[in-house]
Amino acid sequence: MKDNQSPAAAVALIEIYLGAMEDRDLDAAKSCLGDGFSMVFPGGRILNSLEELIEWASPRYRWVKKTYDRFDPQESDDGIIVYCFGTLYGQWPDGVEFEGIRFIDRFVVRDGKLADQMVWNDLAEIKSGNP
Repeated sequence: MKDNQSPAAAVALIEIYLGAMEDRDLDAAKSCLGDGFSMVFPGGRILNSLEELIEWASPRYRWVKKTYDRFDPQESDDGIIVYCFGTLYGQWPDGVEFEGIRFIDRFVVRDGKLADQMVWNDLAEIKSGNP
Protein backbone atom coordinates (compact mmCIF):
# COMPACT_ATOMS: atom_id res chain seq x y z
CA MET A 1 0.00 0.00 0.00
CA LYS A 2 1.45 3.35 -1.00
CA ASP A 3 1.73 6.24 1.46
CA ASN A 4 -0.73 9.07 0.89
CA GLN A 5 1.97 11.71 1.47
CA SER A 6 3.99 13.31 -1.31
CA PRO A 7 7.75 12.72 -1.65
CA ALA A 8 8.33 16.47 -1.12
CA ALA A 9 6.35 16.38 2.15
CA ALA A 10 8.38 13.35 3.28
CA VAL A 11 11.63 15.24 2.65
CA ALA A 12 10.28 18.27 4.54
CA LEU A 13 9.39 16.06 7.52
CA ILE A 14 12.91 14.61 7.55
CA GLU A 15 14.46 18.08 7.41
CA ILE A 16 12.35 19.13 10.41
CA TYR A 17 13.34 15.99 12.33
CA LEU A 18 17.05 16.29 11.58
CA GLY A 19 17.07 20.00 12.46
CA ALA A 20 15.31 19.31 15.74
CA MET A 21 17.83 16.58 16.57
CA GLU A 22 20.75 18.91 15.85
CA ASP A 23 19.16 21.50 18.17
CA ARG A 24 18.40 18.76 20.76
CA ASP A 25 14.74 19.76 20.65
CA LEU A 26 13.53 16.26 21.50
CA ASP A 27 9.86 17.25 21.71
CA ALA A 28 9.91 18.60 18.15
CA ALA A 29 11.87 15.56 16.93
CA LYS A 30 9.47 13.14 18.64
CA SER A 31 6.51 14.82 16.95
CA CYS A 32 7.92 13.51 13.63
CA LEU A 33 8.05 9.87 14.77
CA GLY A 34 5.49 7.17 14.20
CA ASP A 35 4.65 4.44 16.69
CA GLY A 36 7.40 1.83 16.83
CA PHE A 37 10.05 4.11 15.27
CA SER A 38 13.51 2.54 15.42
CA MET A 39 17.00 3.45 14.25
CA VAL A 40 19.92 1.33 13.10
CA PHE A 41 23.35 2.94 13.43
CA PRO A 42 26.80 1.82 12.26
CA GLY A 43 27.82 -1.49 13.73
CA GLY A 44 24.21 -2.67 13.58
CA ARG A 45 23.28 -0.83 16.79
CA ILE A 46 19.47 -0.75 17.08
CA LEU A 47 18.04 2.15 19.10
CA ASN A 48 14.39 2.63 19.97
CA SER A 49 14.29 6.10 21.54
CA LEU A 50 15.92 9.46 21.01
CA GLU A 51 17.17 9.45 24.59
CA GLU A 52 18.88 6.12 23.92
CA LEU A 53 20.50 7.63 20.82
CA ILE A 54 21.86 10.62 22.75
CA GLU A 55 23.26 8.35 25.47
CA TRP A 56 24.86 6.04 22.88
CA ALA A 57 26.38 8.98 20.97
CA SER A 58 27.71 10.93 23.98
CA PRO A 59 31.10 9.14 24.24
CA ARG A 60 31.52 9.36 20.44
CA TYR A 61 31.20 13.14 19.96
CA ARG A 62 30.18 16.32 21.81
CA TRP A 63 27.97 17.41 18.96
CA VAL A 64 27.43 16.69 15.27
CA LYS A 65 25.62 18.46 12.44
CA LYS A 66 25.02 17.63 8.80
CA THR A 67 25.58 19.35 5.51
CA TYR A 68 23.21 17.90 2.92
CA ASP A 69 24.19 17.17 -0.66
CA ARG A 70 20.79 15.82 -1.64
CA PHE A 71 17.63 13.97 -0.67
CA ASP A 72 16.41 11.12 -2.91
CA PRO A 73 12.76 10.22 -2.22
CA GLN A 74 10.99 7.31 -3.86
CA GLU A 75 7.55 5.84 -3.43
CA SER A 76 7.33 2.19 -2.43
CA ASP A 77 4.78 -0.30 -1.17
CA ASP A 78 6.23 0.28 2.34
CA GLY A 79 5.76 4.07 2.29
CA ILE A 80 8.06 6.77 0.98
CA ILE A 81 11.73 5.88 1.21
CA VAL A 82 14.14 8.81 1.38
CA TYR A 83 17.91 8.59 1.14
CA CYS A 84 19.77 11.60 2.50
CA PHE A 85 23.43 12.12 1.50
CA GLY A 86 26.04 14.56 2.77
CA THR A 87 28.81 15.17 5.26
CA LEU A 88 29.08 15.46 9.02
CA TYR A 89 30.89 18.12 11.00
CA GLY A 90 31.17 18.51 14.74
CA GLN A 91 33.40 18.07 17.75
CA TRP A 92 35.03 15.00 19.24
CA PRO A 93 34.74 14.48 23.03
CA ASP A 94 38.21 16.06 23.49
CA GLY A 95 37.07 19.30 21.84
CA VAL A 96 38.85 18.79 18.50
CA GLU A 97 36.61 19.69 15.58
CA PHE A 98 35.99 17.47 12.56
CA GLU A 99 34.32 17.96 9.19
CA GLY A 100 33.80 16.34 5.81
CA ILE A 101 32.79 12.89 7.09
CA ARG A 102 30.48 11.10 4.65
CA PHE A 103 27.05 9.88 5.72
CA ILE A 104 23.92 8.34 4.24
CA ASP A 105 20.62 8.12 6.11
CA ARG A 106 17.70 6.04 4.86
CA PHE A 107 14.26 6.90 6.19
CA VAL A 108 10.86 5.30 5.69
CA VAL A 109 7.95 7.73 5.97
CA ARG A 110 4.58 6.13 6.49
CA ASP A 111 1.28 7.92 7.16
CA GLY A 112 3.09 11.24 7.54
CA LYS A 113 5.50 10.04 10.25
CA LEU A 114 8.98 8.53 10.34
CA ALA A 115 8.77 4.75 10.62
CA ASP A 116 12.50 4.00 10.74
CA GLN A 117 15.97 5.35 10.08
CA MET A 118 19.13 3.54 9.00
CA VAL A 119 22.46 5.37 9.25
CA TRP A 120 25.79 4.76 7.55
CA ASN A 121 28.83 7.00 8.03
CA ASP A 122 32.63 7.07 8.17
CA LEU A 123 32.81 8.56 11.67
CA ALA A 124 34.59 5.56 13.24
CA GLU A 125 37.02 5.31 10.32
CA ILE A 126 38.07 8.94 10.66
CA LYS A 127 38.29 8.83 14.45
CA SER A 128 40.50 5.72 14.35
CA GLY A 129 42.83 7.39 11.82
CA ASN A 130 41.90 5.11 8.89
CA PRO A 131 40.46 7.57 6.34
